[in-house]
Amino acid sequence: MTELLNTLYVQTPGASLHLDGDTVRIALPEPDSPRRTLPLLRLESIVVLGNVNVSGPLLARCAQDGRAVVWMSRGGRFLCRLAGPLRGNVLLRHAQHLAHADPATRLPIARACVAGKIQNSRQLVLRSARDATTAKDSLRAIAADLEASLAAAGTAADIEVLMGVEGAAARAYFEALALMIRKDTGLSFPGRIKRPPTDPVNALLSFLYGLVRSSVHGACEQVGLDPYVGFLHGIRPGKPALALDLMEEFRPAVADRLALTLINRRQVGPGDFETMEGGAVQLTEEGRKTVLTAWQHNRQKERPHAVLGRRVALGLLPSVQARLMARTLRQELPGYLPWTA
Repeated sequence: MTELLNTLYVQTPGASLHLDGDTVRIALPEPDSPRRTLPLLRLESIVVLGNVNVSGPLLARCAQDGRAVVWMSRGGRFLCRLAGPLRGNVLLRHAQHLAHADPATRLPIARACVAGKIQNSRQLVLRSARDATTAKDSLRAIAADLEASLAAAGTAADIEVLMGVEGAAARAYFEALALMIRKDTGLSFPGRIKRPPTDPVNALLSFLYGLVRSSVHGACEQVGLDPYVGFLHGIRPGKPALALDLMEEFRPAVADRLALTLINRRQVGPGDFETMEGGAVQLTEEGRKTVLTAWQHNRQKERPHAVLGRRVALGLLPSVQARLMARTLRQELPGYLPWTA
């Protein structure tokens, strides 16, 4: 059994983290702030957002233990990750590179990644259609379109065609996402806008996607995969293609579903966002605290996993799927099977 450890998130501007024996000591900028320490043994990773300092001794200890330290912008954009020496068998990474270079191997894996995303998107739309008091017919029509996209993804002749199917499905899905937000929340979704997000809902989605990406990137490295060599997303310098591939199936079922819950239950509202110079919108410090608390709670929830035949905590799913990808590349499995809600 794998234990789901905690992630320490620090976002207070001017805070600093230090090594204190086998604990991490958190020093806040206010002179009268109480001293806080947490045992390193219980931490899987540390995520710092914005202007937070991490001491050299703490970084060295985390690298030695294999504990990731992740830096993100205050808006949730992934910046970098320190994780110590690269783990895993070089033969696995060699098999991964060969699979990427072989269209007959690469295409089925890419199809599976897209199928997982579309299926989880469709399930979220159907769930919302069942609970909706308005727009039921529109949501069911979009779910039918997604079902057709799912079939098209399974027969796509090459990566370019597959990317076209994925793009069309994403456009239809985001139309549905706008209908899933309750009118009385004070928030609306104008369609996906990123780099930078210019409205609260897109700011929330971007923040959650950054958290998902960090988790998946770490899972790839933990297993010994190369996060930068993927199958759906093309290879580009600085682009973690495999992490982006594997996070596709988690966007709707993990990030989008949590965003809808926070908005529709009014746990997050217009007052939890701020507009920066240039028009970019991001969560306030209090808004980020609310989202991170919900994110940590959500990681504990268990969902059925068809391949394993048991329930798995959402926080462990990236590691499970990275291991299934590794087994696929080692030819221990006939093909990659995405997790579907």
